Amino acid sequence: MSILKGACLIGQSGGPTAVINASALGCIEAALKSDAVTRVYGAAHGIKGVLDDRLYDLNLEDPKELSLMMNTPSSVLGTCRYKLRDFLVDDTEYRRILDIFEKYNIRYFFYNGGNDSMDTCSKISSYLSQHDYECRVIGIPKTIDNDLACTDHSPGYGSAAKYIATTCMEIYRDSTVYDTGSITVIEIMGRNAGWLVAASAIATYKGIGPDLIYLPEIPFDMADFISDIAKVYERKGDVLVAVSEGIKDKNGSYITSYFTDDTKETDVFGHAKLGGLAANLANYANAKINAKVKGIEFGLIQRCAAHVASETDVREAYMAGADAFKAAEAGETDKMVAFERGPGPGYSCHTTLIDLVEVANVEKKLPREWINEAGNGLLQPFIDYALPLIQGECTIPMVDGLPRFAKLKKIYAGEK
Repeated sequence: MSILKGACLIGQSGGPTAVINASALGCIEAALKSDAVTRVYGAAHGIKGVLDDRLYDLNLEDPKELSLMMNTPSSVLGTCRYKLRDFLVDDTEYRRILDIFEKYNIRYFFYNGGNDSMDTCSKISSYLSQHDYECRVIGIPKTIDNDLACTDHSPGYGSAAKYIATTCMEIYRDSTVYDTGSITVIEIMGRNAGWLVAASAIATYKGIGPDLIYLPEIPFDMADFISDIAKVYERKGDVLVAVSEGIKDKNGSYITSYFTDDTKETDVFGHAKLGGLAANLANYANAKINAKVKGIEFGLIQRCAAHVASETDVREAYMAGADAFKAAEAGETDKMVAFERGPGPGYSCHTTLIDLVEVANVEKKLPREWINEAGNGLLQPFIDYALPLIQGECTIPMVDGLPRFAKLKKIYAGEK
C-alpha cells in the first residue's frame, strides 16, 4: 500500500474527562513523529472549529508543553455538543467540512468523544468516501458514562469511578460522626446507564460506602425507596444513598420530573436536562422519616478530577490515541478504537478496532446479573470488573503546591 501523505486533524467533543487530553496527546505525538503527516492540527471546539475554519497549528507548540496534556483535565482544544444533520437531507455542513479538509490537505481525521461523537465521525467518513476524498477517519473513545458499545470500558470511566468511590468513602465518614440519625443522598451522573453510580459500590465493598444504590437500569419506585431507607435507618441509625441522575419510574419518566419541569428542556441531541434530584429525594425522605437529611450533587467535578485520576486510565487513554493514529497510518478508516480485556486472572488490556456504525448511538447498559435482586445494590462481578480500572496514582507536575496544567499557545493555522 502506498503511503498516504497529508495533514492530520484531531478534535474533541462532548463532555470533558480527566483523561481526554491524554488520548489527544497519544494521537498528536504519534502524528508529529510520522513521515506521512505534513502538519498536525487541532480543531477549536470540535467539529464547530472545522466548520468555522478555526484550526490550531500544533506543530508550533512546545513539545514539553504538549506533554503536560497527559495529566491535564477537560478538553485542552475545546469541545462542543453539535449535531450534524443527515447529509441525505442537507449536505451544506458536509460540503463545508470537505472544503476545509481540501484547504489544509487533511488526510487523517480523529474525533475523540462518546456515542454522539462516533455518530458524527461515521457521517463524515461516509460523506468523504462518497465524494472520493481519501481521508482516514478514526474515532477515539471517551466517556465517563462508560456506555459506549463494543468496548470493555471507555477512557475516562476509571478516573471518574475512582473519584466517586473515594468521595463516597469520605462522605460516609463525615455523615456518620454524630449521635443523631441522618439520611444522606448523593446524586451521581448517568442518564441511561448506571456505570457511574455503580462505582459507589466500590466504597461499599470497602465497608464505608452507600447502603443503597439506585441505577437507571432498574425502575425506581418512591414507596420502595422510603421502605428501603426505613429498614437501614432502623438498623444503623444513618443511611447513605447513591442515586443516578437518570433514574426513571416504571413508565419511563425521570424521577427528577416529579419535582421540576426542567426535564422538558433538551439539548441538541434531545437529552433532557437533569439535576437537583439529591436534594429533592432527601427532602421527600425527611417528610416520611424524621431525621437529619442532606442532598449532595457531585456535579461536574466527577468528570474532571485529575488529582485523583487512575493511572491505569491515563495510560490506557494515551494508548487509545496512539493506536488510533497507528491504525490510520496502516490504512484503517471508518473505525473506532476499542478496549479488549485479556484472559486470565490478572488484568491486561489491548486495543482493537470496531466499525463506527456498530458504535454510533448505541448505549451499553450495566448487566442485570451484576445488580442485586432488590435492584438497590451491586454484586461481586461488578467489583471484579471495576477494581482494575481504578488502579494506580498519577504524578502530576506541581508548582507552588498546585497542579501545572498544559497552557498551549493555540496559534490558528495561517497566523504568523
